[in-house]
Amino acid sequence: MENVSLQDLSGLLDTLCPMHLVLDSDGIIVGAGPTLLKLRPDHALVGQPLLTRFELTRPRLTSLGALWDRQGKKLHLQFRDAPQTALKGVLMRCGPVWVLNLSFGISVLDSIRDYDLTNADFAATDLIIEMLYLIEAKSAAMEASRKLNMRLQGAKIAAEEQAFTDTLTGLKNRRAMDHVLTRLIGVGQVFALMHVDLDFFKQVNDTMGHAAGDHVLQRAAMIMVEEVRKDDTVARVGGDEFVLILRGIQNRETLSRIAARLIDRLEQPVPYEGKECRISASLGIVLSVDYDTPSPRQMLEDADQALYASKRRGRACHSFHVE
Repeated sequence: MENVSLQDLSGLLDTLCPMHLVLDSDGIIVGAGPTLLKLRPDHALVGQPLLTRFELTRPRLTSLGALWDRQGKKLHLQFRDAPQTALKGVLMRCGPVWVLNLSFGISVLDSIRDYDLTNADFAATDLIIEMLYLIEAKSAAMEASRKLNMRLQGAKIAAEEQAFTDTLTGLKNRRAMDHVLTRLIGVGQVFALMHVDLDFFKQVNDTMGHAAGDHVLQRAAMIMVEEVRKDDTVARVGGDEFVLILRGIQNRETLSRIAARLIDRLEQPVPYEGKECRISASLGIVLSVDYDTPSPRQMLEDADQALYASKRRGRACHSFHVE
């Protein structure tokens, strides 16, 4: 090794152990591997005393003589300046100089993150490269899993939304209405329930076709949504039957005004392909406060009876359930 120049030695070490230090007999750093230099790009290592730049933590050594005596044995070091990255090393004599080969040990993942290192910063045979491949594979797998979970969650939300939505009108369906009623009764919320049936709708279907009927249903649904508040519920529960759940309302005069507005708007002609579709509406209304213990089934049955009372009265009107 006496015939090997320091330049040749450095080139060899840069490839085989890119985290090395070359020390002269006075403990001065005369060479450093490219990866080690990357850890301190703004602070010179070459030309500095080893014990000035590094602290020997285990065993705790403070003299060069004690350091030279540790040849071939494991050393624990750390930088004296921040970040005080922990390192492991082995020191060997190589002709007139000493070579201290370093590694990160168990702190490798933190160090790779802190210093933005890649597999190019390590020797080709270093097991760290295998670890980096595993980390990349794990990251890729986790990202793929995250995206899959997002798609599954999106599909679940869409399926749940579809299960509670009437596809033609975009309103809630009977299943969703049952859920809302059960929840409101469970928390003791005061509410009114309106059962709405479109008068003369069958006539539209029979004379103008189902496409016209669908158009009328969509228009009626829009009117009902516009006439209630955001927190109220509008559900399509049958072909031309709807249920409105109005939270916090127990005043019959208020409900009568809402019913009158609905009937008035629903009676306005609905244009379709150059013709006019004409319908009206009959309503049956019940209030949760009229029951000692409200139940969805009973309220719906009573609202249905009130609805048919409106039909018998000549349609285009509303009726409250009477015990």
